[in-house]
Amino acid sequence: MRGACSGSPWTTSCGSSPADAGLPPLTLGSPRAHFRLTDSTNEQARRLAELGAPHGTLVTASAQSSGRGRQGRSWFAPPGRALLCSLVLREFRRLLPLAAGVAVAEALGDGAQVKWPNDVLLEGRKVAGILVEGRPQEGWAVLGIGINVAVSADDLPGELRAHAGGLGLGPAQVEPMLARLLDRLEPWLSARDEDVLRALRARDALHGRPVRWAGRAGRGDGIDDAGRLRVLTEEGVIVLDAGEVHLIRE
Repeated sequence: MRGACSGSPWTTSCGSSPADAGLPPLTLGSPRAHFRLTDSTNEQARRLAELGAPHGTLVTASAQSSGRGRQGRSWFAPPGRALLCSLVLREFRRLLPLAAGVAVAEALGDGAQVKWPNDVLLEGRKVAGILVEGRPQEGWAVLGIGINVAVSADDLPGELRAHAGGLGLGPAQVEPMLARLLDRLEPWLSARDEDVLRALRARDALHGRPVRWAGRAGRGDGIDDAGRLRVLTEEGVIVLDAGEVHLIRE
């Protein structure tokens, strides 16, 4: 069942919230609501945003019953082994998903790559995902991030084992990973577009690699100045501004 909540609307503790003492005093991450179990941290953050939660409000959970990824997919995470978090943002930019991808990759280390538009890979396996939802006309967006901090291959359903993985850390590292993530999100969410694009290109997992999408195939040809994916096909270069792109393993 969902953890019980107490406190004022913007100083909420839900269930057995981890101590926040280890988190740096950042704009992002306060106030914080933590759930032992919730439907989705993005759904909780959306509810709080609609109630007027301030910029930087953080929702975390030990487990989700209806975690979501892009394209309506579910997000699988064993309880207590993944960082599951969502932020309410009142200030956000056009390149928000890409900036978040760069921040997540930096939090994971030098070997992390961004698979356009919003997955983060280590050694070719997806270890983190990003989901941005919102209502710009109402002045808010929700940035959801999931990181497989302590997830092993044995924890994953069979259909995910070929392309997903974890960081190889223990459950005790979930909270330190949150602190590291917030530390990297803070500057990247306010960075200039050209800086985001430069960092993204340096970590582009699709550059020069075979890809497929919507029944078509080509080779990644970099990220353009609008943050779109360039793909080299037999007909020439085409540009994708949205959609699901799959990396073909060679």
